[in-house]
Amino acid sequence: MNLADLNKIALAMVTPGKGILAADESSGTIKKRFDAIGVESTEENRRDYREMLFRSTEAMSKYVSGVILYDETIWQNAKDGTPLVKLIEQAGSIPGIKVDEGTQALPACPGELVTVGLDKLAERLKKYYERGARFAKWRAVIDIGQGIPTTTAIHVNAHALARYAALCQAAQIVPIVEPEVLMDGGHDIDRCYEVTQQVLNTVFRELFMQRVALEGMVLKPNMVVSGKKSPKQASVQEVAEKTIRLLKACVPAAVPGIAFLSGGQSDEEATAHLDAMNRIGGLPWKLTFSYGRALQAAPQKAWSGKAGNVAAGQRAFTHRARMNALASKGEWETGLEKKVA
Repeated sequence: MNLADLNKIALAMVTPGKGILAADESSGTIKKRFDAIGVESTEENRRDYREMLFRSTEAMSKYVSGVILYDETIWQNAKDGTPLVKLIEQAGSIPGIKVDEGTQALPACPGELVTVGLDKLAERLKKYYERGARFAKWRAVIDIGQGIPTTTAIHVNAHALARYAALCQAAQIVPIVEPEVLMDGGHDIDRCYEVTQQVLNTVFRELFMQRVALEGMVLKPNMVVSGKKSPKQASVQEVAEKTIRLLKACVPAAVPGIAFLSGGQSDEEATAHLDAMNRIGGLPWKLTFSYGRALQAAPQKAWSGKAGNVAAGQRAFTHRARMNALASKGEWETGLEKKVA
């Protein structure tokens, strides 16, 4: 493991004014999103859609530091035969790859899940590296509900995250460590804080036990927010303050940066929360975004599967990327949302 090189890539992933595009939707997820815009989810349509994003020159070169790809996408070529990973590299962005294989029910823990995909991961990482991937992503899912999460679910998922991270670094690939506490329930913001604190403390304990070099990783956590079904929704400022307080308590300063997931927030909510956190400032790590739906919902709708709408889709993508890039520097304002390029 060359830690200096891993650290260099990790720092590039959290470059101020840039963030990570999560374009790693599974076949099932992209189908749901295509269904919503009336587009058939064929391999060709998925390729055309992602090629549209990767050829968005302004967005990719100015505001996107890296792109997380799905296994199908990393092996695909653009219409003209150029590998999609090359389009990403040519834009000055870093190709990455989602390596977990989804979730399964966790035995003896009703309602809880464990992420799988460690089997043969070392061999897969070698092939992904050869294809151009320089970072990877693994998502652990923790739900809040009656009697959950259990300590068992938190420990098992944290252990798997650390195993994955160690394997990545051995393969000279920067791991994005993503423990996501879901915002689907009726819990309030303080319950989210309590669970996320337990999760992050367990994750970093496991990373230490498995000798993961913190300087060569990026953390992708949820923000501390109210559950979607909670009657009391926290303000933007409360979300920002509580998230920062939690991170300061749990995340070592050696971690180069934190790239938040949007986790079901609306486009503007995710941007506003990130902006408010960066306005607080005085932090040991860079704070940026690693958004999927919050970056892609607008371009998907504008594109709607029509070749004639590619330019409109790219404008919508550039706008959202720019808004979040400004938020990553604490320079976003609501009024800017109306000024679509």
